[in-house]
Amino acid sequence: MADTKREIERKYEATEDTRLPDLTRAAGVDRSVHRGLTELDAVYHDTADLRLAAGSLTLRRRTGGSDEGWHLKFPVAAGIRDELREPLSDDLPRPLAALLRSRVRDAEIIPVVRLRSARDVHHLLAADGSLLAEVSVDRVHAERLTGEGSPPTAAWTEIEVELADDGDPAVLDAVEKRLRKAGIRPAHSASKLARALAETASERDGEKPEEEVPHTAGDHVLAYVRKQIATIVRLDPAVRRDLPDSVHKMRVATRRLRSTFKTHRKILAREVTDPLGAELKWLAAELGLDRDQEVLDERIGARVEALPAALTLGPVRGRLRAWSAARRTGSRRRIIDVLDGQRYLDLLEALDALVADPPLRPAARKAPGKALPRAVLKDYEKLARRMDHALEHPPGPERDTAMHEARKAAKRARYAGESARPALGKPAKRFAKRVKAVQSVLGDHQDSVVAREALRTLAIQAHAAGETAFTWGLLYGQEEAAAEARERELPEVWARASDPGLRADLKH
Repeated sequence: MADTKREIERKYEATEDTRLPDLTRAAGVDRSVHRGLTELDAVYHDTADLRLAAGSLTLRRRTGGSDEGWHLKFPVAAGIRDELREPLSDDLPRPLAALLRSRVRDAEIIPVVRLRSARDVHHLLAADGSLLAEVSVDRVHAERLTGEGSPPTAAWTEIEVELADDGDPAVLDAVEKRLRKAGIRPAHSASKLARALAETASERDGEKPEEEVPHTAGDHVLAYVRKQIATIVRLDPAVRRDLPDSVHKMRVATRRLRSTFKTHRKILAREVTDPLGAELKWLAAELGLDRDQEVLDERIGARVEALPAALTLGPVRGRLRAWSAARRTGSRRRIIDVLDGQRYLDLLEALDALVADPPLRPAARKAPGKALPRAVLKDYEKLARRMDHALEHPPGPERDTAMHEARKAAKRARYAGESARPALGKPAKRFAKRVKAVQSVLGDHQDSVVAREALRTLAIQAHAAGETAFTWGLLYGQEEAAAEARERELPEVWARASDPGLRADLKH
């Protein structure tokens, strides 16, 4: 994987006549050291329709400076980006190309903008000589590389303040205070590329499509569908980079999308959405191979760590690690293979085709206040039937299974409420929140069922190896008690979610 650097910076407007104020008067800054002038030449790459720029991603090949090479930047938050670097080469490095696949698909990545910058660099140092931040005054010349005729150009000067690795963001606030006092204001563009694209755009390119305001039930459903598709595409690089919780979030987006297709069968035609739902189920299952084991490891591991040493008999931690490693072998590699595969790419293309030409049914033309509550309440009725079935069983395996089925219905009802929230407002929000509480109780109960099965397996393995199974049995008993607690809690949580007033509010 490419080298990664967390970039925290702020940009400011400037002119050729702008002079930096005395930044040693900023809190925490002891001295400023002039590092000289550097010439940078960067060619930014994108698809012809600027798909990367639309997602606030930047891909460049830069020469000059200490970090020349290929750079790919992902937005994290305002003023914060993750920059992935690969050595200088003629062609786009494969690790970076893989991270762009969900957005680019089969489109060609081409040079779109060239930026040549004269960078005057100053280092702000603490009293102990450690680097706090780098301040640069950049004189930029931008040239558009696409289109016909003479390439449009633009030029400007800006100030960039980048926090040192592991630096305190308070330094940026202190420097900004001094800059503002000198009349220097934050830049309007978030990046050089964004400014270059804006200032070199043709009149036609500069036109932005008007944002569509949803009116009908179909409009609202499609808006939610687009949001989930965009989430899958956005999380693809995070999953490839193995970022925390990325697999879980991507899996949730696939489930939300599949659930939406089921809930709104009167809005979107099943002959189109059912095959897509089957592919989304496949993708969620592939993503779940790693995630389910991760959840199980965390649950059992936390119980082991909470035990007193006197009750941890035998090589408990070692056996748990070995068991987990055996079950997870290859799962990470398998996820990457899935994301690199043609089946996944075809799914993304099919989802794009769905929103480009949606298979709307007559109910899609209805007002959202009529069509959407019906769909939400239909999912609620299915949940109610499964809850009644689960609660009528005595504790035991049959009840465990019934509660698991109710959990799946609760998840679908919750997603239905969430998808209707933009149209129905607070009633849908309250509904989804109450159903989510039911799902949480049922989910923790199911996690306990799975954990007990795992603990029984670990106890059998320990016994077969001549180890004491005492600790595994103790943990099994704890999980049994946890499940019983969730079963006692469930009727009250369900009573709040099944309040008739909650459902009546959805209809008004």
